[in-house]
Amino acid sequence: MAPAAEERGLKSVVWQKIKTTVLDDCKKEGEWKIMLLDEFTTKLLASCCKMTDLLAEGITVVENIYKNREPVRQMKALYFITPTSKSVDCFLRDFSSKSEGKYKAAYVYFTDFCPDSLFNKIKSSCSKSIRRCKEINISFFPIESQVFTLDIPDAFYYCYSPDVGSANDKDAIMEAIAEQIVTVCATLDENPGVRYKSKPLDNARKLAELVEKKLENYYKIDEKSQIKGKTHSQLLIIDRGFDPVSTVLHELTFQAMAYDLLPIENDTYKYKTDGPNGKEKEAILEEDDDLWVQIRHRHIAVVLEEIPKLMKEISSTKKAAEGKSSLSALTQLMKKMPHFRKQITKQVVHLNLAEDCMNKFKPNIEKLCKTEQDLALGTDAEGQKVKDSMRVLLPVLLNKNHDNYDKIRAILLYIFSINGTTQENLEKLVQNVKIENESDMIRNWSYLGVPIVPQSQQGKPLRKDRSAEETFQLSRWTPLIKDIMEDAIDNRLESKEWPYCSQCPAVWNGSGAVSARQKPRMNYLEDRKNGSKLIVFVIGGITYSEMRCAYEVSQAHKSCEVFIVKKITTEVHVPIP
Repeated sequence: MAPAAEERGLKSVVWQKIKTTVLDDCKKEGEWKIMLLDEFTTKLLASCCKMTDLLAEGITVVENIYKNREPVRQMKALYFITPTSKSVDCFLRDFSSKSEGKYKAAYVYFTDFCPDSLFNKIKSSCSKSIRRCKEINISFFPIESQVFTLDIPDAFYYCYSPDVGSANDKDAIMEAIAEQIVTVCATLDENPGVRYKSKPLDNARKLAELVEKKLENYYKIDEKSQIKGKTHSQLLIIDRGFDPVSTVLHELTFQAMAYDLLPIENDTYKYKTDGPNGKEKEAILEEDDDLWVQIRHRHIAVVLEEIPKLMKEISSTKKAAEGKSSLSALTQLMKKMPHFRKQITKQVVHLNLAEDCMNKFKPNIEKLCKTEQDLALGTDAEGQKVKDSMRVLLPVLLNKNHDNYDKIRAILLYIFSINGTTQENLEKLVQNVKIENESDMIRNWSYLGVPIVPQSQQGKPLRKDRSAEETFQLSRWTPLIKDIMEDAIDNRLESKEWPYCSQCPAVWNGSGAVSARQKPRMNYLEDRKNGSKLIVFVIGGITYSEMRCAYEVSQAHKSCEVFIVKKITTEVHVPIP
């Protein structure tokens, strides 16, 4: 494993599993192999390793299985592919010749369960050429050390679409999501207790039951022919409508702010260092960049203070080294020059990123943020209760400098703050702001179980009192998911609101009854938290502020690591057609 990635959590776990179950399984001293990948496995490997890692494991060339390739019959090939008809057909074409295939032999590893139809097709066509054929159960992408994502097209739409005709598609999507969640658990070597949020919709319950059933099947028999019991970890499944506020609020921590305000695609940030007419450069925002990891969850105000300080420190260290005239000092300076350049380049990138964020923030967003925070919390910066939410909202709607998208976000926060409005009031808002063509971005939240025009008044969830926590005035809101994570780790989730899908120890379901043979409850809780994991899956995806919460809670509860899904395929802001 590359040193830079040794402590990258989930990415490291995935790489180690691939290394052990695939690369080590077919490795032979002094033997080089060609590796064939499809679209999914190319992304998977790119997310957790580099070409140098593969070279160290005896892989000399990496090829795209879909493309035409010249035969290399003196070498063996390692196929790491998904169990789909497209990938299997490409593999079979490589060995379609009755005399000989493109390669000396094939080692085939599927990311997930291979259907019998495809397996039999392989068996009947080229079984003599295959030295290995295994399933390794990794059907997700680790995009950060504690964040993963699934690859299921149109999942968001089918999970929340009101179209009755898409019910069968929704069932198939839910099955696929459940299967991929199980591979996350398997990769972490966990058989967690599965819990779900009972409201606002029924999606979470259905998915939780599917996951529990598939976990039972997966862990039915282990290598010792014994049933693998539940581990001291939990999997929480939640419908996206549990906290709509965090999805529309402008967030001012560095990563969240940058991805919200700037056109960053595929984690690539484009910038110019010499003014508007300068040459365009690109930087990848990734965890191999230690400075990015250090500052991505900090408030923009802190980032703007820290980066110039770091640049001065590097500059002064370099000048101090240059001031020494001895031959050995000059030799050491020459060795460190690439390191200095690399550090300064990273700092320049992030300073540009922070300044670009502020250029977007200062003209209009800054004014919006106070309104958003007041609506979201129901109190102003002094802690005084907001008596009239409409009066707070109106200045935003009347301001011609705010675009329609920001006004829609403000209207949504107003509706969330009063827990739903009337049809008449909603129509007035839409007409006055002239957003008739975009009004579905407001109305469609009802499909996620959020009260937009409710039939009856609904209660709002009680929040933890965080008034004593030090924060910035324009960043007072804390995502609801942080409360949930903390309560799950401390065993404070109500069993009625958060039912389990499986038989669990008394300490998990909140019962105070403990057998005389058991440890006292507090010790038992400490025992459970020792090395335990909390996996959080939100149907529909999460925001960057909610991703940040996973890291903050893990840092505060060092004996429990939190993993969270970023998205299935689409961002939560996208309206349902």
